[in-house]
Amino acid sequence: MNPTLAALAALVVGVLLGVLVTRWTRRDRTPVEPDDLESATPPLPDGVSEVLSVLRSSGVVVGPHDEVLEATSTARNLGLARGSRVALPQLLEMVRAVRRDRVIRTTDLEVSRGPRAASTFLTARVAPLADQHILILADDQTTARRTEQTRRDFVANVSHELKTPIGAISLLAEAVEDAAEDPVAVRRFAGRMGVESARLNDLVAQIIELSRLQADDPLRDAEVVDIDDVLVDAVDRCRVDAEQHQVTLAVAGATGTQVLGDARQLSVAVGNLVENAVVYSDPGARVVVAAHVQAQSDDDYIEITVSDNGIGIPASEVDRIFERFYRVDYARSRANGGTGLGLSIVKHIAATHGGDVSVWSRPGAGSTFTIKIPAHLNGAGTPTPPDEVAATVTALPAGGRQTPGQEDR
Repeated sequence: MNPTLAALAALVVGVLLGVLVTRWTRRDRTPVEPDDLESATPPLPDGVSEVLSVLRSSGVVVGPHDEVLEATSTARNLGLARGSRVALPQLLEMVRAVRRDRVIRTTDLEVSRGPRAASTFLTARVAPLADQHILILADDQTTARRTEQTRRDFVANVSHELKTPIGAISLLAEAVEDAAEDPVAVRRFAGRMGVESARLNDLVAQIIELSRLQADDPLRDAEVVDIDDVLVDAVDRCRVDAEQHQVTLAVAGATGTQVLGDARQLSVAVGNLVENAVVYSDPGARVVVAAHVQAQSDDDYIEITVSDNGIGIPASEVDRIFERFYRVDYARSRANGGTGLGLSIVKHIAATHGGDVSVWSRPGAGSTFTIKIPAHLNGAGTPTPPDEVAATVTALPAGGRQTPGQEDR
């Protein structure tokens, strides 16, 4: 035989033998074929599927070969199960441990949704069922965690804000004592003590107001609110401050508009926006408060706008101005007694009335804050014709009452 042909034949025989050996080895290493796995898996205990469907917790049933036999939609949405496998390695280890010793285990998990996505926090319980089945129940604790973090941040912020006027009053009291023989110094220090006391009183009042608003639901016992009255009341609160800052106040826009909610809360929200506009406007500026009707496909909305031509807000600060205790211009805010809670109160009131608040601003050109609330079906109002707006704008004279404290951005 030709040596070349003999070598080629030997090579072909070797390849065939290698393929046969590989297939045989792989078959031996595969413990159970898919059809055999399905037939070898014990059926779910009676009633498990029905119970999972009515539980608030997310549920997963794992079979004896670590395969997911059943999972609720929320469990898959939370990333507990993916296809036919347990998606979280830590959870899979717990399943195997419970299968070994039949002891129930509980743990807290943090599930990452990606480098930029917020984590999900879960409390998971793993328990044995019959026939080597394992049950996983998980509760989403994300909202509770965030609420608790918000509460801690709020307490920390309140503590910090209270320390400033309290510390100032303490130091001024010592200064008064040391200057007992100097009437001029005593009067100066006493005046500063009065300012800090007023600041402390404003801060405590705003904290109480915010706590009360969070406990009230304005739509539970809603009343029909005339927006005309809300605007007049809110502007009236700021007349004295406007005069002191040499700022003109005016009311314009649609008349006869109505919403459902709480008149006092809405007056507080609009009043806070007007106070802000006055504080952040230079002498000679003008602040206009107006109501508008916005017809949309599903409903009509009332928009209350407060516009000024003041100093404006930098674009980098706009996203943070509704945070509690946040101030854009801290020096101006402190000089006018701002607490940093005014805009967070506005945001809360708008949300509890089924609406929202937004802002447009440009440094040096002023700002416009807009509260948007669903209109009362029988009182959407009629927009004022454009050629009559000038006639309906009402300049408000100085005088009247003043609400303690100024709100700030």
